[in-house]
Amino acid sequence: MDRPADLVPLHYVSLGARGPEDVVPDPHGRVLTGVADGRILRVHHLGDPLTARTEVLARTGGRPLGLELLPDGDLVVCDAERGLLRVGTDDGTVRVLADSVAGERLRFCSNAVALPDGTLYFTVSSRRYPLDRWIGDIVEHTGTGRLLRLAPEGGEPEVLLEGLRFANGLAVTADGSCLVLAETGACRLVRYRLTGPRAGHAEPFAELPGMPDNLWREGPGGPVWVALASPRVPPLEALHRSSPAVRRGAARAAVRLPYRPSGTTGVVAVDDEGRVVHHLTRRRSGFRMVTSVCATGDHLVLGSLWEPGVAVCARPAAR
Repeated sequence: MDRPADLVPLHYVSLGARGPEDVVPDPHGRVLTGVADGRILRVHHLGDPLTARTEVLARTGGRPLGLELLPDGDLVVCDAERGLLRVGTDDGTVRVLADSVAGERLRFCSNAVALPDGTLYFTVSSRRYPLDRWIGDIVEHTGTGRLLRLAPEGGEPEVLLEGLRFANGLAVTADGSCLVLAETGACRLVRYRLTGPRAGHAEPFAELPGMPDNLWREGPGGPVWVALASPRVPPLEALHRSSPAVRRGAARAAVRLPYRPSGTTGVVAVDDEGRVVHHLTRRRSGFRMVTSVCATGDHLVLGSLWEPGVAVCARPAAR
């Protein structure tokens, strides 16, 4: 991996609410995000902090996390409290697509992607810890994350993969043959094959210099951008090799302590072979816990579960 380049912040745009966990651009260069109070927002003119403005599109009644913009302009929303939703960006309607799996309430729905045929794939980060205690799962290393599939006609979601270490962001390869999935607790990306003789098989795809969160694909020929919510933490990785009882005790302590994110900000971009084509980082950053990244125009836009707004950064030259 090349030496990381500097992640250059140009300005910040306050949203008047905390936790724009995922950011996705629309065809007009605006950015959509969901915040902690349940609102779905559309942010205009992000390139100029003096003219940037925020528009409320909908209220989910829960806690929106990952977003996926559909061709018709509607939005698929992974809501940590309500499940998998479809939101009308023109009229604010909210429809539940799935809120249970095999009789179990669908909680901590994290990220989703849509295929051209209407199939939705989405992740559940943890079956043991809710969003407000997410640090417990990272510490305990529960391996209760899931990858699920919802058919175009709806119905009951199908569980495709279990045992994932905090399943998170999703993207589709350019040829549509594989999913790329972020395993936050394992600091890696996983490839899940959708077609061919190994369809249904999962394998390691890329080891990363930090904990990946949301993924965003830059068009059919571009890379997959990966937000790094935290750099690697060697003591935590050592704890993950200890016994389940030790990890459970550490997790109980972690959820009771105030969490302070690292001051290091980072994003990477990988190609469809898992090679890192961009690695951008900044130490002692004023914008912390980057949970999403997307590109629009000449800018990278960063979202965060922690911050009350988004960061706008210089976009690196193509490689």
